[in-house]
Amino acid sequence: MVVVGKNEEALAPIIYAQGASLVVNPDPDRGQFSSLQVGLHEVLDHGRDAAMVTLVDRPPIGSATIQTLRDAFGISDQNVWAVIPEFSGKHGHPYLVGREMIEEFLRVPATSTARDVEHAHQDHIQYVKVDDPLVALNINTPEDYAALLARSS
Repeated sequence: MVVVGKNEEALAPIIYAQGASLVVNPDPDRGQFSSLQVGLHEVLDHGRDAAMVTLVDRPPIGSATIQTLRDAFGISDQNVWAVIPEFSGKHGHPYLVGREMIEEFLRVPATSTARDVEHAHQDHIQYVKVDDPLVALNINTPEDYAALLARSS
């Protein structure tokens, strides 16, 4: 599921061609966290109790890393609301959130940040060491993107 804003028209064909679903943030000017909330509402509306969350500026990670996160979440006790990957001491994306953390994200104002909510519930987060440097990589500039392409060649 991909949350879009004013860029819906440009992104819809790409999203649908990849077999993903699309949800529109009706007021993207409220900020990035409001898009997370829109997406998580949609997750709950589809009867799901967990979601894998990532940002648009993060490269896709390996399927083994996704499986590692799923496995860690699956065997965690009920006190764990989220599983977050860690590479070389850096926390990254995507992270997996359960219903409790989803509800916490939805409970706070759209002016909040995911980091603030996570830090407020640190005792409910499990960090999972992974061997995937992409979990901690941001792609913010054309140069970052070129470096990512060169790395995968």
